[in-house]
Amino acid sequence: MSGPVGVAVIGAGVISDAYLKNLTSFPDVNVLGIADIDVPRAAAAAEKYGVPQSGDVAAVLANPDVELVVNLTIPAAHVSVATAALKAGKHIYGEKPLTLERDAGQSLLDQAAAAGLRIGNAPDTFLGAGLQSTQRLIASGAIGEPLSALTAMQSPGPESWHPSPEFLFQYGAGPLWDIGPYYLTTLVQMFGAVDRVAAASRKGKAERVIGSGPKAGTRFAVEVPTHTTALIEFEAGQVSTTVLSFDSPLGRHGFVEITGSEATLRAPDPNNFDGVIRIRKLGADAWEELPAEGATIGRGLGVLEMARALRAGVPHRASGELAFHVVDTMSAIGESGERGEFVTVASSCSSPAPLPTDWDPTAATL
Repeated sequence: MSGPVGVAVIGAGVISDAYLKNLTSFPDVNVLGIADIDVPRAAAAAEKYGVPQSGDVAAVLANPDVELVVNLTIPAAHVSVATAALKAGKHIYGEKPLTLERDAGQSLLDQAAAAGLRIGNAPDTFLGAGLQSTQRLIASGAIGEPLSALTAMQSPGPESWHPSPEFLFQYGAGPLWDIGPYYLTTLVQMFGAVDRVAAASRKGKAERVIGSGPKAGTRFAVEVPTHTTALIEFEAGQVSTTVLSFDSPLGRHGFVEITGSEATLRAPDPNNFDGVIRIRKLGADAWEELPAEGATIGRGLGVLEMARALRAGVPHRASGELAFHVVDTMSAIGESGERGEFVTVASSCSSPAPLPTDWDPTAATL
C-alpha cells in the first residue's frame, strides 16, 4: 500500500486528547475512527478532531481502511483490545505497559508474528529530541565508555493532587508499573537489554487519603509496593541503580545520570520529549549545557514512526519486543523485591537506533 496510514483510536479517555491533537496533524497518518465503551464520549472526541467515524470497538475494527489501531484503554484492557485488533487484521500500537503479565505479552507477540502484523507500544518519549540527542552523544563517544547510570523518580504520591488516584495504588500500577516504563525504556535505549535485576520494595502506608476533588478525605487501601529500589545489570556490562517511589516528601522527577569513563551526562526527563542535556567532563568544575536536536511535538511520535516504517518495510523503533522486554524487566524487579534475590530477565531486545536529526513529523513523506 501507499499513502498515509489509516489509523483508529480505541479509548477516548483523558490521554486521547494528547494523541488525537498530534495524530490529526501528521500528514502521514489519517485518523479514520474513534471507539470507546462510552460511545457518546467517542462521538464527542470524533467531532472535536474532525474524525469521520465513531462507535464501539467492533464498528471501528470493521473499517477496511483502518490499518493501525492505537490502543489507549486502561492497562487491564490492553490484552483484550489488542487481541481483537490482531484478529481483525490490524497492526496495533498500545499505551504502556504492553501487558501486566509476561505470558500475555508473549502471546500477543506470537499472535502478531503468526498473522504477519506489527505491535508497537508506548512510551515513545525516547523518540523525542532530548533522549535522542542523549543517545547520539553517548554513541559518539562524548562520555567515553558508558559504565553506569543513576535514575530516580520520587514523590509523596499522586493522591495529593489526583481526584481519583486509587487505581495508581492497585495491581498493575504503583511507581514501578506506572512510571517505570519511561525510565527502563530509556536505560535500554542507552545500554541495550537487561540481563538480571535485584530489588528491594516496600509499602510505605497501608492506606492513603485523597487530597483534592469531590472525594477529598476519602481513605483507600494500598495494594502494591510504593517504593522500589532496583539494581540492574545489562547484557553489555553496564549497571544502573533506579529508585521509583511514592513515599518521598522530596519530589525528584526526571533524574537520569549516565556515567562514562570520560564524563557524566545528565539526560532530560524520560517522561518528556524535550529538555536540557548537561555534561561534566573528567576534571571539569562545572556542567556544560548541550543542544538537543529532533522532534518535541509529543505523544504519537511512536505511532507516526511505526506508520512510516510500515510503509518502508523496515523495523519500527517503539516495538513490541522492546515493550515486552520492559514488562519482563518490571516483572523480574517485582519478583526480586518479594524474594530478596537476583532474578534473571529471560527476554532480550536490541537498542533502537537513533532517528536522523532531520526526521520531521510534520512532513508528508508517504
